[in-house]
Amino acid sequence: MTWANPEFFWLLILIPLYIGYKVWFVLTKKDPSLTFSSTNFLKDLPGNYRAYLIWLTPVLYVAAYTLFVVALARPQLENSNIERSAEGIDIIMSIDISSSMLAEDISPNRLSAAKSVASDFINERLSDRIGINVFARESFTVVPPTLDHDLVKNMLETIDVGTVRDGTAIGMGIATSINRLRDSEAESKVIILLTDGMNNAGEIDPITAGEMAATFGIRIYTLGIGTRGTAPYPVDDPVFGRRYQNVEVNIDEEMLTQVANQTGGQYYRATDLQELIAIYDEIDQLEQSEIEEIIYIDREDLYPWYLGSGILLLLLGFLNERFFARSPLFYS
Repeated sequence: MTWANPEFFWLLILIPLYIGYKVWFVLTKKDPSLTFSSTNFLKDLPGNYRAYLIWLTPVLYVAAYTLFVVALARPQLENSNIERSAEGIDIIMSIDISSSMLAEDISPNRLSAAKSVASDFINERLSDRIGINVFARESFTVVPPTLDHDLVKNMLETIDVGTVRDGTAIGMGIATSINRLRDSEAESKVIILLTDGMNNAGEIDPITAGEMAATFGIRIYTLGIGTRGTAPYPVDDPVFGRRYQNVEVNIDEEMLTQVANQTGGQYYRATDLQELIAIYDEIDQLEQSEIEEIIYIDREDLYPWYLGSGILLLLLGFLNERFFARSPLFYS
């Protein structure tokens, strides 16, 4: 509820002033009196309903005045209808699933952290079609770009190391993603590629794939994930069980930077979980969907209800005073 003329509420100040004046007048008024030696016998006389109705008149009048003030303030019921149109972005998230993604320099491991942060990113992209591509020695599409984000997140959870032969075919990961976006009619097309290594497999090198992406107007954001130096990698020993060995972290940052730059994207390096979250947040801000909103506001005046109720209370107060009880508060 809104108020068209809220300044009229200042008139309510008159209520306590008026009542205070009338009470003071009754208490100080000197009426003719008759002296009795004792008034004890009056206690046993039965009461009369008029003794109570005498106070009803001022209550009704004050309530009626309050409703008149509310009516003057013009209460309105506001109904808003929003017409929204969104021009979304087509996004492919290309994720490295080579065995090195099991390294635990980012808790619980690189792949699990990447999946968790990617899922949060998907939740923020309400108007965008999102798909998932994975790569190791080969590359394949897990789910093509779609607005069914629940499906995308469910399929994201299923990806794991060992689905395809081990290796890191970054160029193939980019090429497969391009194949899913090249016929898109979206105004903006984006690939978010995440890897922790160097290209060592596949028929297409990443630089050539990047040039292909630029030809189709596709921006690529490349993410290198992994600490600097060495990282703990789990090894399952048949005799001693699981143990860890430190492996070198080799990310071809120069190549990833070149691929991103030639498509108008950016390269990022995430050495811990917080950096990875911050990177996805930054990409979320860089790639904003265009959303137009038209708001229609319909206001319904409610003052007739208050005005009618005030008139009814005023009439009841007049009838009560005229025929049932005369109030000393409203007559001098």
